Amino acid sequence: MSTIAFIGLGIMGSPMAVNLVRAGHRVVGYNRTPDRAKDLVAAGGVAAESIADAVAGADVVAIMVPDSPDVQAVLTGEDGVFGHAEPGTLIVDFSSIRPDVTVRLAEQAHGQGLRLLDAPVSGGEPGAVNGTLSIMVGGAAEDFDAAAAVFAAVGKTIVHVGPSGSGQTVKAANQLIVAGNIELLAEAIVFLEAYGVDTAAAVRVLGGGLAGSAVLDQKAQKMLDRSFAPGFRIALHHKDLGIVTAAAREAGVVTPLGGLVAQLMASARANGDGGLDHSGLLKGVERLSGRNLN
Repeated sequence: MSTIAFIGLGIMGSPMAVNLVRAGHRVVGYNRTPDRAKDLVAAGGVAAESIADAVAGADVVAIMVPDSPDVQAVLTGEDGVFGHAEPGTLIVDFSSIRPDVTVRLAEQAHGQGLRLLDAPVSGGEPGAVNGTLSIMVGGAAEDFDAAAAVFAAVGKTIVHVGPSGSGQTVKAANQLIVAGNIELLAEAIVFLEAYGVDTAAAVRVLGGGLAGSAVLDQKAQKMLDRSFAPGFRIALHHKDLGIVTAAAREAGVVTPLGGLVAQLMASARANGDGGLDHSGLLKGVERLSGRNLN
């Protein structure tokens, strides 16, 4: 089993690190807020006081932080991975960031004798807790093979999708599809409620037909209950849709529905909903419909 440094122990990173411990790996975790390491330590992992301490002697460095600048800081900062990891170390970035940033960081890593995979995930907090994440991986095929045991501990659907940056590109497409599905589900629920339909029954029958989806299965009940504790925050999905919008523009691709849902996500964030689960887009539909917010 490997010695793994895990940087970023938030909603997703903490359960992923715990699952790596349960799979038999030695895991040394670091988070800017030290209290976030408590679940890892309780599972048998170790808390480090700095990134440099975490990566010392690590075979693999895993990263799960919010955005491109955060990944850049973790890798290239004064206390960063590039300055302290041993040559040959495999870096697996589970974060969702801009594809062009990933490509540049992978080139920089290679120049320093390190290996970097971009491996963003889908499945939200339930997938992280249950070890059933979908992982889309960009980078060298031999590095993908070398990371097999790490991926197996945290994911279920694990696919190598191409060279560096490809994982981030596929994740951007994933976030586009998910955002559109969540918005349409929210609109459907507000529509059903306006007609006094038994929404729980409606969701059940919709889930058995062509309208059924993982989004409906995981997010409909949160909408019905108006329970928006974050599994994946609107602020992060707003960031991801910014990546989609910029990348589509660079590629000369038109995403009209994607542009609309990006604006709706931005509106939710501007209205103070950024800390809510992205199923909280329901509140935006209610606002636009002039209905009472619960």
